[in-house]
Order: sequence, then structure tokens, then C-alpha cells
Amino acid sequence: MKALLTGLLVCAAIAPAHDISSQVTWSREISRLVARHCTACHREGGPAFPLATFSQAQPRARAMARAVLERRMPPFGAVKGFGELRDDQSLTQEQIELVTRWVQAGAPEGDPSLLPKSAPSSPAKTEPKTGVEWVASGALKTAATFVAIRPESLAGDSIRVVAEMPGGEIEPLIWFYRYNPKFARTYYFRKPIHLPAGTRIVTSSPDAKVALLEPAR
Repeated sequence: MKALLTGLLVCAAIAPAHDISSQVTWSREISRLVARHCTACHREGGPAFPLATFSQAQPRARAMARAVLERRMPPFGAVKGFGELRDDQSLTQEQIELVTRWVQAGAPEGDPSLLPKSAPSSPAKTEPKTGVEWVASGALKTAATFVAIRPESLAGDSIRVVAEMPGGEIEPLIWFYRYNPKFARTYYFRKPIHLPAGTRIVTSSPDAKVALLEPAR
């Protein structure tokens, strides 16, 4: 029943609606969004089918809307805002709404003169070097600092991971959602996380395991 309701909501969201007063177009909004969030993979010669041009994207418009509404694409694999993570390429709710409005309007191209003169560039990624890896099991015997987290084994479609301090404080770390091992990655924290001795790493599924990585020494 839950899957059926989800499917109905997705279909309703991307059903054609031609009374939208402010039309979203490929040339003005969607091309920029796709260039920044999608074409690292969805390009000629890339690991996925290309979406860099209107002629490539328009036939797949409804599939694009479905993928972003279900948060399958871009494949970040973690819930936005739960924990402080770097390099989050997942879309904001406003960006998802742009895609669905574009599809509802019939996926129009708009004025080609409004296309970006060059592809938007993303800042260069500099991942911190990591050192000792601790597979969370039991409580920390000594205080430690961690710069990243990665799944060791996941048991479920939706796994929340928090640090439970000795005094009872809770620090959200990451919420894996529809994580796809095909896109395996290490998730880096925006800032190093300092955890005192006695801290326990708690997952919403007892069979799920994660590894925390210390900074390189």
C-alpha cells in the first residue's frame, strides 16, 4: 500500500499541467541545474546516458522527474540535513520543484539564447586524508576525532546513524536512504567530529555497521 501511494503521488506530481503562470524552461533553468548536478555522469562518454542537451533530455523528461522526486538521482544516498556532510549533490526541495514544473509544462525548450555560455563549474573537491578506521562496535575506549564515515554493511533501505554521548547527548551523523552500493562512497563531515570516550555509535537497524575514519597523522 505504501509503494502504491508513493507511485500515485509521483504520477500526480508530474502529470501535465498547462496553467502554470511562470513557465520553467530547459534553456533558462533546467540546463543549468543538470550541468551542475548531473552531467558528471550523464554526458557523452560518461558512465550514464547523456543529458547535456535539450534533445537528449527532453525525451527522458518524465523519467528525470520521477527519479528526482523519488530522490534516486543524483545518487548521494543520504538524507539532506541529517548530519553535517560535505559535497552533497542531492537536490533541494526547490530544485526538485523546478524539474517537476518543467515536466508539467510539457518540458519546453525555451529561448536557446538563454542557455549558459559555458557549463557551470563546481568547486574543486579536496578530500581530507584519512588515517585509522574504526568499525563501530561497542563504545569508544578513548576520545577520538573523525573526519568521515562510510557504510560497512547496510541492512535496510533507510538507516539512521547517530553518536550517543556518555551524558546522553545525541549527535546525528548520517541517514542512509536508498543507498546504492553501485555508487559506493565515503562521506566526509564538513568539520571533524570529536567524540568522547564512552560514545556509542547507534544505527536504526542493529544489523547495520558503519566505519568511522580518523584524520591522517
